[in-house]
Amino acid sequence: MTDPERLLTVTPRQAPEGPFVLEVSGELDHHSARLLTEAVEEAPFDSRGVVVDLSGLTYCDSTGITVLITAYQRSRTTGSPLSLAGVNADQMRVFAIVGLDQVFTFHPSAEEAISSLHH
Repeated sequence: MTDPERLLTVTPRQAPEGPFVLEVSGELDHHSARLLTEAVEEAPFDSRGVVVDLSGLTYCDSTGITVLITAYQRSRTTGSPLSLAGVNADQMRVFAIVGLDQVFTFHPSAEEAISSLHH
């Protein structure tokens, strides 16, 4: 049996003089969502902001969307800007269906998100 946590990687990094970035790759589902949940909890939601780079995401179920909503709620509570980057067309369609295209700030790439949050 494959370890579900191997199917998802979350790589945190601090952009130089910019936002904190969480690079998410693989499958985000009920088996692996804990990894992203922990990364969101540990991320420094401060005035520089947080970018969740989803360009490497290959699958996202409702559990994954819930983790992203939790990140959004944390950003609202702390006053820290939050952007999602690199969302593919299929995932964007899901965000639109559930109305989250009106909630999140999206950028085509992490670089563009970082640039928009760079003060």
